[in-house]
Amino acid sequence: MSFSIAFVAGVTPTKWTRIWGDRRPDVPLTVFRTETAEQITVLHGGRAEVSLVRLPINETNLSVINLYSEIPVVVASKDHATLQAETVLLADLAAEHLLQDPDDVPEWRDLADEVRDGTRRPLPLMRDLDETMELVAAGVGIIIVPHGVARLYGRKDVVSRPVTGVADTQIALAWITRETTADIEEFIGIVRGRSKASSRTDAGAAAAADAAADGEQPEVRSDGRPPKPPRKPKKTDKAKAAAKVIRVAAAKAKPAVRKRTESAPGRTRPTKNPNKGKDRGH
Repeated sequence: MSFSIAFVAGVTPTKWTRIWGDRRPDVPLTVFRTETAEQITVLHGGRAEVSLVRLPINETNLSVINLYSEIPVVVASKDHATLQAETVLLADLAAEHLLQDPDDVPEWRDLADEVRDGTRRPLPLMRDLDETMELVAAGVGIIIVPHGVARLYGRKDVVSRPVTGVADTQIALAWITRETTADIEEFIGIVRGRSKASSRTDAGAAAAADAAADGEQPEVRSDGRPPKPPRKPKKTDKAKAAAKVIRVAAAKAKPAVRKRTESAPGRTRPTKNPNKGKDRGH
């Protein structure tokens, strides 16, 4: 039995798969990369239990957890004049030829010269991003893609720069809701940074078992998840409680002392001694 993880191009799941190997050595992983067009079909087709996807996707029958955002970058030939700056304004790319469907980058489409005046020429045949990068390096046009994609397909003869005015993309974890398993819950915990000891599944099961042993019905949360385990007392709580016990015991052992009632003298301005200094020198 293995656990299958798909990830869209540009995502690096190495950290999570390493943690899985340390935490669940009994369940080997099958990890493979997908293209955008198949990032959810691998779930519906049963090839993967979970898929690291780039939004948007058709979320019908899926559960989706957002993980992180990707900044957009423009990629052009290395000697492209506009990309000599550290950051590029989208408006500075209005006169460029985009080697993508303009609808893939609607922010560029809405201000592009070649779209507005109808001079946009058909795209050449490009079977994959490797071939697209060949054309970019040759100066045929530019592309605007997430940073992870540009890094994956980077070459020495192209340059990429962050571009302002284009929305970030979102990386998420997706799986078929009705097929949620303990292994999927475990992987969710890993990508969310939970430690093994804080596993929600284990904690929920322990809380339910304790409640059943006491003859109580375990509390059910509104979202159907197991209840949170009770908070463990902190060391500072224990220290404060012990100090309080000592103070109470000391107060009881101390003999009672009658308090004296005194009237506080009124504050007066100091007066000078009229004889002071008269006999000085005699």
